[in-house]
Amino acid sequence: MTTRRALLAAAASLTLAPAAFAQEVTLKLHQFLPAQANVPKLVLDVWADNVEAASEGRIEVERYPSMQLGGVPPELIDQAADGVADVVWTVVGYTPGRFPTTEVFELPFMVGDARAASYAYWNMFEEEMQEEFSDVHIVGTWVHGPGMFHTADPVNVPADLEGMKIRGGSRLVNQLLELTGAEPIGMPVPAVPEGLSKGVIDGTTIPWEVTAALKIPELVEYHTEFEGNALYTLTFVLAMNKGVYEGLSDENKAAIDSVSGQAFSIYAGGTQADADGPARQAAVDNGNEIITVSSADAEAWAETVQPIYDTWIAEMSERGKDGQALIDRAKALMAEYDPSLDSYEALSN
Repeated sequence: MTTRRALLAAAASLTLAPAAFAQEVTLKLHQFLPAQANVPKLVLDVWADNVEAASEGRIEVERYPSMQLGGVPPELIDQAADGVADVVWTVVGYTPGRFPTTEVFELPFMVGDARAASYAYWNMFEEEMQEEFSDVHIVGTWVHGPGMFHTADPVNVPADLEGMKIRGGSRLVNQLLELTGAEPIGMPVPAVPEGLSKGVIDGTTIPWEVTAALKIPELVEYHTEFEGNALYTLTFVLAMNKGVYEGLSDENKAAIDSVSGQAFSIYAGGTQADADGPARQAAVDNGNEIITVSSADAEAWAETVQPIYDTWIAEMSERGKDGQALIDRAKALMAEYDPSLDSYEALSN
């Protein structure tokens, strides 16, 4: 942490004097949300600004929102691997089954705190997941705040979803929907508003923070959230092209490393979760109804979706992985998280 702070402090001083270093590298950062959405504005731009500062101007990060470099969101991880983009932010679940170990954080009612889960995710990435991501260089791993339902009709109990067409964000979320009797509809987040307005879906599963950018409170009347652990979370990665990273000078690698990794991952997950509050208030101000399922009532939901755990553990066994051990490790790491680890410095804020 001391080295990173020194790099950032030195870089910040460049605003008071002519740049001592010429730009050497331009990185193209590609992602699927509009530039004004929370993740680009509060997370990705912060990382990019910090890279530019830590490298003392040697690295420039060009930002391409809303798939401006072409393709569709499920292609982002391959765009990083193939060099279409130098850096991508993506939902891991957009490529179902390809990165199975990450799904431990997508199991229903597994995650209670985004910072703790993002801390655990980074540690487990270093311990368990590097082979799965061997085609790219990972600079951040995190989860969002509590996933929940946003629907045209009220949802209080699992049976209320019977027959509804609900957008699910990952393979395990779709399994959850099937177990409740809903029809899961796969679509990337940017397609949700059109899906709701045209009646292709009756609702969606997303966290609060992205609802404002998608204008969800204007398209549905009901929102169902859960006390205690989240109904679900999705996993994200910020990934670099491996050849681009390995081709950097040691000095430039050190600059990127100093503003990436565990501290950045905790910051990213926590920042997304913190953005839930203002977005929730916007739904309240719009006059929408927010249904809160108590921890006691959530037990019926947990019982309904318990088969997901059994199936997932069996699937991991087929892949030569101990699914129960992964669950136990994730829980242990989340329990050991200490808020003092949340120390990422956002120079642009």
